[in-house]
Amino acid sequence: MAAPIPKPGVLDIQPYDPGPAGAPGAVIELSQNEGALGPSPRAVAAFREAAGSLHRYPETSATTLRSAIGKRFALDPAGIVCGAASDQLIMLLVQAYAGAGDEVLFPQHSFVLYEMATRSHSATPVTAPLRGLRIDVDALLARAGARTRICIVTNPNNPTGMYMPAGEMRRLREGLPPQVLLLIDAAYSEFVVRDDYTAGAELVEARDDTVMLRTFSKIFGLAGLRLGWAYCPPPVADVLNRVRSTYTISSAAIAAGIAAVEDVGSYERSVAHNTRCLARLTAALTDLGLPVVPSVANFVLVEFPHEGPKGAAAAGAFLRTRGILVRSFGGSALPHHLRISIGTDRELQALLDALRDFLRSSEGGRP
Repeated sequence: MAAPIPKPGVLDIQPYDPGPAGAPGAVIELSQNEGALGPSPRAVAAFREAAGSLHRYPETSATTLRSAIGKRFALDPAGIVCGAASDQLIMLLVQAYAGAGDEVLFPQHSFVLYEMATRSHSATPVTAPLRGLRIDVDALLARAGARTRICIVTNPNNPTGMYMPAGEMRRLREGLPPQVLLLIDAAYSEFVVRDDYTAGAELVEARDDTVMLRTFSKIFGLAGLRLGWAYCPPPVADVLNRVRSTYTISSAAIAAGIAAVEDVGSYERSVAHNTRCLARLTAALTDLGLPVVPSVANFVLVEFPHEGPKGAAAAGAFLRTRGILVRSFGGSALPHHLRISIGTDRELQALLDALRDFLRSSEGGRP
């Protein structure tokens, strides 16, 4: 019997591959850009307390969580739409605004979900090259045309960790054709400590064609709950509320999310830890002779020799023998790089010790 035929684009999608996984607790996980310090204790307590009411449906529009987010970040809760991580919100926005014959534009070396979401809705992905691993506004504008419906940029970008200053983001928005919805994926924004950076809320509030996406998976350490939110102008919020499912966020996720955004002390400790460890890791890797792409996020992109036995693939394999997982990009346009997440002090020391042993060893990493 013939199998049902999916719509165009679906079979062109490559399933998401997060890289090698290890047994929980048996490895040092530095490949997923998770929060190094874990969730707020208050969020954990709220999650546990919610267990007693799991037989009840959650709020349909996460009103209490949206109110807490709005208060924490000085935003209008009416413009906030919550979802099962920002992944779901990206999927919904592409579903609502792009389809067959349309194009979705994003920079090279972007989050793989952008292409997956585009193809799943029969639209065409279009990529713009980076310039020195930086997002190139001029390259994006050169590829935007009459068929472009959405432009997605991650700021800071993943996997490079580099960021677009507020002025460049504004120039991008003003240069895009008027029919293009700009999605600013600010998943790592809370880690940035730069005076010329913003997450994009001011563009959302000034226009009807820009959306800012945020997540609880990174700074708040709630990756396992799959919780995210979008800040939208009224017309886009209205569209998202029409296409989202009836009960998008679980009651336990709502409770944990509220507690997480209200625990300012935990948030500030995470920012301080990342700022300190990012500088430490960058300096230590540089001292080892490994070029590091300047990062403002909670990870670094590290370049390894292009020839000989000390390449990125060999380094990644050696680290796995030490129980350390990092992100490789073999087969892509970044085959000579590894992305390393910021972990705890102990984890980063283990990583640096292992890399030092790898670089000092002979025969491609064998001591």
